[in-house]
Amino acid sequence: MEYLSFEKPIEELEIQLNKALELADETGVDMAKTIDDIRKKLVDKKKEIYGNLSAWERVQLSRHPQRPYTQAYIEALTEGNFIELHGDRGVKDDKAMIGGWGKMGDQTYMFIGQQKGVNTKMRQYRNFGMANPEGYRKALRLMKQAEKFGRPIVTLIDTPGAFPGLEAEERGQGEAIAKNIMEMSRLKVPVICIIIGEGASGGAIGIGVGDKVLMLENTWYSVISPESCSSILWRSWDHKEKAAEALKLTATDMKKNGLIDGIIKEPLGGAHAHPELIFEEVKKAIIKHTKALSKLSPEERVEQRMEKFFNMGVYAE
Repeated sequence: MEYLSFEKPIEELEIQLNKALELADETGVDMAKTIDDIRKKLVDKKKEIYGNLSAWERVQLSRHPQRPYTQAYIEALTEGNFIELHGDRGVKDDKAMIGGWGKMGDQTYMFIGQQKGVNTKMRQYRNFGMANPEGYRKALRLMKQAEKFGRPIVTLIDTPGAFPGLEAEERGQGEAIAKNIMEMSRLKVPVICIIIGEGASGGAIGIGVGDKVLMLENTWYSVISPESCSSILWRSWDHKEKAAEALKLTATDMKKNGLIDGIIKEPLGGAHAHPELIFEEVKKAIIKHTKALSKLSPEERVEQRMEKFFNMGVYAE
């Protein structure tokens, strides 16, 4: 297990617990009371730390290297009943954006999301989850396929942003994202968008227009990352913590401002601590919202979806 800087007290207690367990096993000495005391302290410390996280600490948790990525969610949710589809039928198959048919219970879904990769080699292969225009065009092709067959769509968002390279701009990065926003707003099937890690800028919103937009508890969603915001305002990354607070990018802030529809609670310690628990919570949320949205007509869903996004940013004095 890797520990973040603010998790050091937890790391120390877990080291103590492991040593006590090893000692009890090697010597046969009854250390039940000591072990129970350490475990209680560990639970209390976790509640104390994770119950008072700052915005920057939640950003750090969203990037935890052991946090499950899109592919892990899809495999767990569909229990292996997933068929990946490839290519945008124009340029190439963007490895940063994955998608395909998956089955949960009796319902077939179109799953789409950014995939970062689980190690250095895979992160390079997946371009660190930063999709090119063909990635967004592939996503739109799959959404249109889902609409054709009347199947709900689930998008899993986890990206530091769309790829900012010159070649991406030359191939129409902005146009691809803008078209996705327009087309997603009027899809006739239920669309559920879930931010499972980082939700940065147009890279996130390019697959983030849905009937229900949900965030995991320790994720962030913003037009810009705290580091980039800090570098623009203060010409340095040193103020990233201050920028994170000012951006109001946490799930709680986003829900309070009416920019998302719900928050999926993570297990104590974050999604990476107990992946099987967060997979189950995400599955429950998808099934619940699919059932509710299926009761509406396509026209009602489109009208409500568009109205929700039209109202964002509107204010009266």
